[in-house]
Amino acid sequence: MLGIDSVDMVASETVSSDRQLLRRLDLNLLLALDALMAECSVTRAAERLAVGQPAMSASLSRLRAFFHDPLLVRQGRQMVPTTRALMLAEPIREALNQIEATLRAGHEFDPSVSRRTFRLMASDYLLIVMLGPLLVELSDEAPNVRFEVLPPSHGFGQAVERSQIDLLLYPDELVGDEPQLHSAPLFTDRLVCAVARDHPDLGDEMTKEQFRTLPCVSFGSGPTDTITGLRFRELGIERPIEIVAQSFVVQPLLLPGTRLMTPIPERLGRHLAEKIGVRLVELPVSVEPLREAMFWSPRADADPAHQWLRDRVAQAAQALD
Repeated sequence: MLGIDSVDMVASETVSSDRQLLRRLDLNLLLALDALMAECSVTRAAERLAVGQPAMSASLSRLRAFFHDPLLVRQGRQMVPTTRALMLAEPIREALNQIEATLRAGHEFDPSVSRRTFRLMASDYLLIVMLGPLLVELSDEAPNVRFEVLPPSHGFGQAVERSQIDLLLYPDELVGDEPQLHSAPLFTDRLVCAVARDHPDLGDEMTKEQFRTLPCVSFGSGPTDTITGLRFRELGIERPIEIVAQSFVVQPLLLPGTRLMTPIPERLGRHLAEKIGVRLVELPVSVEPLREAMFWSPRADADPAHQWLRDRVAQAAQALD
């Protein structure tokens, strides 16, 4: 029976063996395997690398023969990586990161001709108030650059550190202690209350008693705490929760025709108020604003393309004010 030390030694030897195998693979197969691990789909991996699906299927067949492992197996309607594939994913991504950083160092970045793909992680709130308008602008400035915007998920710090995510846009205090990440502030936003335009109990102002007792739509599906939850716990406020929504954007959509209320960022509230029949009222308590920031891996600091991306996101944030 293997002890813990023996298991660790076996795992270490397996990773070392995998690294030696990777040296015998050509770069195209490494790129194919990296795309397959990221997408878990031959079709999406082919789209990611801008190759045909038959070519990606052929690459997967060669990889399976090389590693004597299926790498991707069907589970229900999805393809999932095998244990061997999961062990290969990290050294492959690290090797490709080093290659990409070396090739990009010292080179100019021309967004008008680049075919780079950037992966961003941001809430739908940020997508609506800042990223959406920015991506429309960039469609002219960088017509062939592709942007993938993913919702925040568990393990985002590690994903950014490993450059699996190029840029994380998130409230700074919810990211926590991530000293390995670099960051820069973007903007602040006030919290206000959204209610139905014809709310039966509210006039132009909300009292503290109404704020504490009116049924509330809350947001609670993210990978960390939420800003509204954090702010109100700091004040010692507990409110009756009627509904837990999946996002900031869904919350106000549930308000028309009800007695519900929901605290939301003011910029999002102003964007949605006229469209969906809600109105905004001031919070009857003093609450710190939320602070949005961007986070990236130190590996990306000197990458001209990444510097361009960070500059354009910072400019979009400044334009909000």
